[in-house]
Amino acid sequence: MAEAKTTKKTVKSKAKAKAKETLVIVESPHKAQVIGDFLGPHYTVKASIGHLIDLPKSRMAINIENNFEPEYITVRGKAKLLKELQKDAKNADMVLLASDPDREGEAIAWHLNNALKEKTEAPIKRVVFTEITPKVVNEGVKNPHDINESMVNAQKGRRVLDRLVGYNLSPLLWKKVKNGLSAGRVQSVALKMICERESEVEAFIPEEYWSLDADFSKGRNSFTCQLAKYKGKTPELKSEADVNKIIGEIKNSECKVTDIKNTEKTVRPKPAFTTSKMQQAAANRLGFNARKTMQIAQQLYQGVQVGKTMVGLITYMRTDSVRIADSALEEVRNWISKNHPDCLPSEAIQYAVGKGAQDAHEAIRPTYVDYTPDSLKEYLTRDQLRLYQLIWEKFVSSQMTNAKTITTTAEISAGEAIFRISSTKLSEKGFYSVIKLLSSKEEVTGSLPSLKVGEIVNSKDFHPEQHFTQGPARYTDASIIKLLEESGIGRPSTYATIVSVLLDRYYVTRSNKQLVPTTLGKMINKILVEAFPEVINEKFTADVENQLDEVEQDKVVWNDMIRDFYGPFKKRIDEVDATTESVKGFLDEKTDKVCEKCGKPMVKKLGRFGYFLACSGFPECHNTKSIPLAKCPVKGCDGEIVARKTKGRGKEFYGCTNYPKCSFISHFKPLENQYCPKCGWFLVEKYDKKNGNYKSCINPDCDLLHSADDAPAE
Repeated sequence: MAEAKTTKKTVKSKAKAKAKETLVIVESPHKAQVIGDFLGPHYTVKASIGHLIDLPKSRMAINIENNFEPEYITVRGKAKLLKELQKDAKNADMVLLASDPDREGEAIAWHLNNALKEKTEAPIKRVVFTEITPKVVNEGVKNPHDINESMVNAQKGRRVLDRLVGYNLSPLLWKKVKNGLSAGRVQSVALKMICERESEVEAFIPEEYWSLDADFSKGRNSFTCQLAKYKGKTPELKSEADVNKIIGEIKNSECKVTDIKNTEKTVRPKPAFTTSKMQQAAANRLGFNARKTMQIAQQLYQGVQVGKTMVGLITYMRTDSVRIADSALEEVRNWISKNHPDCLPSEAIQYAVGKGAQDAHEAIRPTYVDYTPDSLKEYLTRDQLRLYQLIWEKFVSSQMTNAKTITTTAEISAGEAIFRISSTKLSEKGFYSVIKLLSSKEEVTGSLPSLKVGEIVNSKDFHPEQHFTQGPARYTDASIIKLLEESGIGRPSTYATIVSVLLDRYYVTRSNKQLVPTTLGKMINKILVEAFPEVINEKFTADVENQLDEVEQDKVVWNDMIRDFYGPFKKRIDEVDATTESVKGFLDEKTDKVCEKCGKPMVKKLGRFGYFLACSGFPECHNTKSIPLAKCPVKGCDGEIVARKTKGRGKEFYGCTNYPKCSFISHFKPLENQYCPKCGWFLVEKYDKKNGNYKSCINPDCDLLHSADDAPAE
């Protein structure tokens, strides 16, 4: 009888052993849900929700004496989750670590491996999913591998170097400038670039010039041409008098078609997106900032409900490669052959991977070409659909034939003046057959009536127009990311973060989608660049990225790389600390305003989010107020215009201090002490592609526009 009981217990034990499953750990709960559906009942899929083990935020945590080893801790608030994963690992047959397929994801897997192997005897392996589709996920779990220690070391080297720079520079700024400031290795270089461009913008002096258009007609058709030559030369029209002189000489002249040229041009498709190119296109075409682009791309990668199926719609979105898998090339060529057979090249187009690219992942592409943007309209949000359409069109068009354009240029003589008009048409659509969102300079422009050389046309009117030369444009998200990439600064996973950090710290603000350094940003930049020119420069930052790549390739030992840097850097920190005078309180400015709570004077201070008024009685009195930027222009109102934020999204606008009694608002920031000489309302800075940055009166009934060189009214 006792023997029977033993046998029964053994059977139960074996049954329990067979019930063990493979534990898969990903980063996000949403991805866990999607992958769990793909893998089925023999897999348990859990999420680490990013890093579980990392460097503490409160201290440097780098053991300089012990070969720069980092001192990791369990992330605050994650201890319970880690214990749950350890328990799950203990009951599993195998553990698969499926964090994102990049250096940071490899580091997350490495930390998890170290924490879990203490609690389980099950083998722990690494798997990567370059796209969240059933095929790739199932292939991934069937081909596990060891953690890439070299990738982990490259990520460790980056974190340690950034800690050593940030946790030495930041306390120096607290001591010399202002408490609460921070500085970083990469974003400080980006700030330097933005400040240098701002200096160019401020130094630029616009020059006046004029253009001359003329209206001509042939029968019922009329068309407008621009003056191209005068007396055989390109005209230099510096004033209205120059233009009027030409008009006076040619207005009664016979007008004749003297030349017609047709120029054919071949336009080649471009490769599928890398991360930076996607961010640039989304900024230029959709108005997305880099952070928003990556958030939406992450959603498309992790998975979206399409009908009854959860599916990742794009491949991994952090990449610097234009390489495409053979299977994807075959799929897209089949789609093109069915839908646009005339646009299918004889063989797949191969694009060269850029110099210095890691080429770890494919270009960004749709996981299924058959999921056209039109077929997904009911399943995606508006922003998801727009970004997906950009990605889909870019990929499909990259494997289609060239387009061809014909540009027709006609020249009309009027006395000694030559006027010119051009029209461009597609003669072969090629890859443009699938493009709706993407634009190009080669697209159709303008139209021309049927003209012949020697034909007489009638002149109808002349249109002189004043212009001012445009200075260098401030950087936008798109252009700063392009510059960072071209300079070798940062990597696909860091571009959006670099811009976001500068904005979050209020070193930079956005104005008309342009990045403008704040007073605080300019001050920080000046101190850092003058004190640490060897570190805060483009070459050093690019060289670091190359060294980290060499660490990943096992060509450089990360500790040696850090040691070579830290000695001279720490010596310079100590020198600056000893020799640089403190400018604390330098930006504080006394005002004639009085605190309504305690009666003491208010002081103008520079805070994290810009200037504000604070009571000089602090800390006894905590009263603060927004800085008045301009007088309220509403007749009879004695209020002032201050910066305010909308509820919910926190978007900045400018309103009257007498609200709700006075409801005046402006979405443009008032220019300090600059008022319209015509009506007395305040001036604002506006921007458009035609005129660049220019000053304008905020009064909707005032037609006075102000060029960039207008002086403020006295």
